[in-house]
Amino acid sequence: MTIDECKHLVNGYVSWLREELRIEPLESGCVISTPFLDRHNDEIELYVEKRDETLWLTDDGYTLADLRHTSVALDTDKRKAHLRSILQGFGIKNEGDELCVATTARDFPQRKHNLIQAILAVNDMFVMGEESVLQLFKEDVERFLRLKEVPLFRDVKLSGHSGFDHKFDIAIPPRGGRPEGVVQAINRLTKERAASLAFMVSDVERERGKGSLVAYAFINDAEEAINSEHLTALTAYGIKVIPWSRRETEVATLTA
Repeated sequence: MTIDECKHLVNGYVSWLREELRIEPLESGCVISTPFLDRHNDEIELYVEKRDETLWLTDDGYTLADLRHTSVALDTDKRKAHLRSILQGFGIKNEGDELCVATTARDFPQRKHNLIQAILAVNDMFVMGEESVLQLFKEDVERFLRLKEVPLFRDVKLSGHSGFDHKFDIAIPPRGGRPEGVVQAINRLTKERAASLAFMVSDVERERGKGSLVAYAFINDAEEAINSEHLTALTAYGIKVIPWSRRETEVATLTA
């Protein structure tokens, strides 16, 4: 490929980018619709406002507001640090809910590009590896139980009759005549996940004796409804299922 052919490709890309950018006036500035898409396949929009000699470029809070409406809420130290790391890498600020940056007319193209890249990177938090997403959901469950003043221990191993040790996300000490409780956070309930948890609980109960353990499964149903067959597999082994969407009403089973 010749250098002229490469230049032609680059020029074609720039022309496409220019044609796909749309601008609409606002009272204090303008909104730029870009050809870059968020996780909903919607165009990423940027808002520009002139403040004295400075241009203020922002997403108007959309990106983080969208995050809050999913199971990936940015309200733990680990998530805040992850967000901060992303934004610092692009030189973008987080003020309130807004992802924003101040710039001059000369630096506007680069700052605009940086903000778009930061928004795309934050959007990637929705599609992190399943293990990372699960870890975030575990944090949500633990934080919720602590807010409800449920005494708990994290990452507890219990021995089963088979000789295997089974790791549970949370253990609740015996109290008020109730046996020890275990809690498992399940981001996505599959047939294999249900069978695994059922075995874990039954194996520990077989070692300790029937009724020596009460098990709970918090299941993330924010993005996907719980499969009824997989749900039945859990309840058949006496595991109390708490869908995340009903946690406020179902938590009474742990706090009573």
